[in-house]
Amino acid sequence: MGWHREPLMAFDLETTGTDIENDRIVTAAVVVVSSDGRLPEVRTWLLDPGVAIPEEAAAIHGISTDHARRHGTPPAPAIEEITSAVTEALNSGTPLVVMNARYDLSLLDRECRRHGIEPLVERLSGKASPVIDPLVLDKHVDRYRKGKRNLQALCEHYGVQLDDAHNAVADAVAAARAARRMGAKHSDIGTLAAADLHDLQVRAAAEQAVSLQRYLRRTSNPEATVESAWPVVPYVR
Repeated sequence: MGWHREPLMAFDLETTGTDIENDRIVTAAVVVVSSDGRLPEVRTWLLDPGVAIPEEAAAIHGISTDHARRHGTPPAPAIEEITSAVTEALNSGTPLVVMNARYDLSLLDRECRRHGIEPLVERLSGKASPVIDPLVLDKHVDRYRKGKRNLQALCEHYGVQLDDAHNAVADAVAAARAARRMGAKHSDIGTLAAADLHDLQVRAAAEQAVSLQRYLRRTSNPEATVESAWPVVPYVR
């Protein structure tokens, strides 16, 4: 059958910024995306991150500091629920789609550690299902395509509808559907077993990081470093 013909789980965060070590979760979504076009099964969270949400971040996802403080839940119990939901997904045998997993899963890891919650990496069973990262896979199967590689660009390229970008549910569903299209189009990834697909992305993400670092050092910053670990950047005390 192939993983792209089966149900997929998907995970997405909207946050206060792009720094995995210091930024916070504002909204989260875990969804089940069936292969037959049925409406997704959705779990969502709105958090009061405990810090001000920068205006530039609020302009992207639409959640202001005031709205989060009025309607959001305290971060610690929400982060426990989010981490439990992602753990359940990964331990269920169903692939988990995360666009730019290195960011979302690493930021979730740091939020856990910030609030004294057991991190995701310490909860997974030995047979956890694979993470599927459309960003890593797209760069792997279509290395020389020019243009952007963000979710909106991937959706346009693979013919996936994305009506409400930067809404966690919409982004999660679109990422899963883009991954499905990718697997159907590219048999070299679509036919891989789950464990092999995960291992391929570990290698591909490292190769992509080396390539980007080499480019940055050549063109703009001789001391640039690009993280190669995937799907979670290791925590350094």
